[in-house]
Amino acid sequence: MQNVVEKKAAGSGLRERKKRATRAALTEAAVRLAAEHGAEHVTVEAISEAAGVSPRTFFNYFDARDDAFVMVDAESGARVRRGVLEAPAGLSPLEALREAMAAELAEIEQRHEVWDLHARVLSASPHLLARSLAAHLADELGLAEALTERLGGGPATAAGPVPSASEKERRRALDLYPRLLAAVGGTAVRVAVEHWCAQQDRLAFTDVFRQVFEHLAAGLPAPSGENRRR
Repeated sequence: MQNVVEKKAAGSGLRERKKRATRAALTEAAVRLAAEHGAEHVTVEAISEAAGVSPRTFFNYFDARDDAFVMVDAESGARVRRGVLEAPAGLSPLEALREAMAAELAEIEQRHEVWDLHARVLSASPHLLARSLAAHLADELGLAEALTERLGGGPATAAGPVPSASEKERRRALDLYPRLLAAVGGTAVRVAVEHWCAQQDRLAFTDVFRQVFEHLAAGLPAPSGENRRR
């Protein structure tokens, strides 16, 4: 019986890795084509061909063409929420958030070019930037709900919000601390990525990410001496 369970788990893990690889190939193809030709000139057929899949497969991962430009990894938020909820009980909320985000960003040094191109594509397309901001705010709300559950509040789900609750109702149900922590965590990741991209010839991303969360954990005291420009 144990072998059957292990085989099912291994098969599920392999399928998940294949799905993530296909999604990554589609988003990378979309972003590269958009950076070269402009997002408005890129078709689903062109993205699919560049990724080596069919247009039908494209729509297994995205509801619309623009989603491929906006959602570099649509499952990322769910994985971070799950990481927060499953982190060891001895970790503080900030530490649990740090570890969940660190796991999600483990491959960023290998994919930094795609993230750079993604930022360029969004900055050149106001409607895509607006969609990206909306997606980010939705992820932030879900993360705040996961942090609320970790703090002993109402139940959250790693998969996403309760369909029957409106966004306004969900926000009204949250306390200030988890909302602030979720927002600060997202900002910390953005600053860490941007700083590392500008300094990657002399800094490792893991070091920058660690320093960002050390500053947060210390309460953001003003740096002094040799640490001032780190």
